[in-house]
Amino acid sequence: MSYGHGDSQWDPWKPSSQQPEWKAGDDTPDWAALAEASEARNKRRRLLLILGGALGTIAVGAAVAVAVVSANSGNGNSDKQAGTLPTADIPGASTATAPSFAPTSAPPPLDPLDFISSAAKDKAPISADTLFPGAQLTMGSNVYKKGPTASTADCASAAQGTLSTLLEKNGCTRVIRATYSKDGIAVTVGVALFDTTAQATKAKQEADKQSIITSLSGDGVPAFCRTTICRSTTNSYARYAYFTIGGFTDNKNVTEKDKQVFTAGDDLAEFAFRQIHRRGEVQASAAANQ
Repeated sequence: MSYGHGDSQWDPWKPSSQQPEWKAGDDTPDWAALAEASEARNKRRRLLLILGGALGTIAVGAAVAVAVVSANSGNGNSDKQAGTLPTADIPGASTATAPSFAPTSAPPPLDPLDFISSAAKDKAPISADTLFPGAQLTMGSNVYKKGPTASTADCASAAQGTLSTLLEKNGCTRVIRATYSKDGIAVTVGVALFDTTAQATKAKQEADKQSIITSLSGDGVPAFCRTTICRSTTNSYARYAYFTIGGFTDNKNVTEKDKQVFTAGDDLAEFAFRQIHRRGEVQASAAANQ
């Protein structure tokens, strides 16, 4: 249906067309035609929106592609795929450099036993005062008062029984003795010196129950262990052999039940061993510091 004058038809999408003017008294409008025209306008609007959205999507896609291409073109590797992260070489265990340290010039520690194993190296002064220093001896909870001391190159004169012969036969050069007492018990400890470890070891191995060091009295300690039963020990370390004889100052015989006598003898034997080893430590330290 047409409206207005002439043959021109009104088209809402054409700027040159004129909308027909409706006047009172005209015929009733064709509502169906108006509905069709409205539907046509809505379809055209939807079509334009779809086309506009598609164009926008294409534009965004193009921008992303340009950005990816630009990012790839800057790394100088045109054969790498887009989205590949750059990698860096990480040093592994085979390529890592181990820390290096300058070699130390410190010599290995010297063995104290080397210095007391033979008279050729054991040159430190030795006497009753160096082996048995001080006025008393503390071993654990036991405190012993030091009594008389003696040193002699006549080894046989400081021994009794079979020990006299053993000391001379194996080349004893000196015997140093000291006596300690506590609560009516006295112990004499004697250290015999030899030129070599082998000589001292042999003297210990050949000793028997009759190989006894002679007890040393004086300085308030009466004679003991001369005619009574006493407890004795024999041992050796490096070029030294050491012996003890212990008993009661009232000359009572020692029995196996007299544990305090055994303890005193063991304490003095242990002290002699420590003093001999100490000689080695002092000489090794002095040699290392030269």
